[in-house]
Amino acid sequence: MAGNEQAIIDSAPSASVWELIMYKSNSISSNDARRFSVAPMMDWTDRHCRVFHRQLTSRALLYSEMLTTGAVIHGDRDHLLGFDNCEHPVALQLGGSEPTELAEAARIGEAFGYDEINLNCGCPSDRVQSGRFGACLMSEPETVAHGVAAMLKAVTVPVTVKCRIGIDDQDQEEDFTRFISTVADAGCTTFIVHARKAWLNGLSPKENRDVPPLDYDRVYRLKAARPDLHVSINGGIETLDEVLAHLEHLDGVMLGRAAYQRPWLLADVDRLVFGQAGNPVVSQYEAAKNMLDYIEARMAQGDYLTRVTKHMLGLFHAQPGGRLWRRMLSEDARREGAGVELVREALAVVADAHSSRQAAQ
Repeated sequence: MAGNEQAIIDSAPSASVWELIMYKSNSISSNDARRFSVAPMMDWTDRHCRVFHRQLTSRALLYSEMLTTGAVIHGDRDHLLGFDNCEHPVALQLGGSEPTELAEAARIGEAFGYDEINLNCGCPSDRVQSGRFGACLMSEPETVAHGVAAMLKAVTVPVTVKCRIGIDDQDQEEDFTRFISTVADAGCTTFIVHARKAWLNGLSPKENRDVPPLDYDRVYRLKAARPDLHVSINGGIETLDEVLAHLEHLDGVMLGRAAYQRPWLLADVDRLVFGQAGNPVVSQYEAAKNMLDYIEARMAQGDYLTRVTKHMLGLFHAQPGGRLWRRMLSEDARREGAGVELVREALAVVADAHSSRQAAQ
C-alpha cells in the first residue's frame, strides 16, 4: 500500500475521543436526544452496534433490541443488559403486558443505567403475539395504560411507547386516537409511531415493514391535536433530508434499516439535525479506527470478531472498496485467529481502492 493511503488511515484520530463522546452524550436531555433516534431492531441493535453508531453521532438516542420482561427478570442480566458508558443516551425497549413484570423489568433497566424505558406496542411477529405483547396490544389500550402506569411508579427515567397507527381492522383514526389518549391518560407523554398499520394475520414481520401503506399525515394530525405530547415518527424514512422534512411537523424522527445498512449517514446527524458546528468524525476511516480498541477489548473478554464487525459492514456502502470491506469483515473475520489486524487490513484495501479511483479520474 502506498504511503498516502496509509496516511489516510493513520491520520484518523484515535479512540481517545471516547471521553469527549461520553461527556457530550451524558449531558444531553432525553427530549433533545429524541429529535433523532435509531430504532430498536432485533439481532441488530445490540451493544456492539450501539458503540459503533456512537462513533458516528454523539447526540442521537440509541435503543436496545427488544427484551421480554421474562428475559430481563430471569435471564443473564449482565449479558442481556450490559452496555458501555459511551452509548448514552440509550433506551431499553421492553416487550410485555403484565404490569407487575413490566415494573420489575423497568426497575432493573433503570438500575443498569438506561436513560429511558420503552414499551413495544408495534412488533407484529407471531412469537410476539403469542406472548401477548407487541402490536397486538394496540387492541388493548387499557392493558397498555396499566403497564405504563406501573412502570412510571417504579422508575424515575422516562417511560415511552412505540406503536403503529393501527392493526388489522382496527385501523381507523378513531382507534388510533383512542389508543394514544388512553395511554397518555396513564402518564405517557412520548410516543414513537411507525406510520403503517400492522396486519397480524396474513403478513410476515418482513412484509409488515413494507406492504402496508405509509400514512405520515395521520401522525402529523396526532401532533397537531395533541401538542402536549412528544411525537416521533418512524417507517420508510431513508435520508436526512426526509428527516428534516418530518421535523417541520413533529418532535422527533426514528430511523431503522437505513441507519443500519448505510450507517455513514449518521455522521451528519449532529450537524444537520442537532445544529452542532461539526460532526464527531470526518471520514469512514476515522470511524473504523475508533472501533479498534473496543474490538480488542471485547475479544479479550471472549467475544468473536464478527460480533462487532457485522455491524460495520455497510460503513463503506457505495464507496470504492466497499464490497471488499464487507467481504473481509464478514467472511474473512470468521476464520480462526482473525482479530483486529484484519480490520486494519480491510481499511488498507479500501484506501487502495479509493486511491485507484482517484488516479483513474
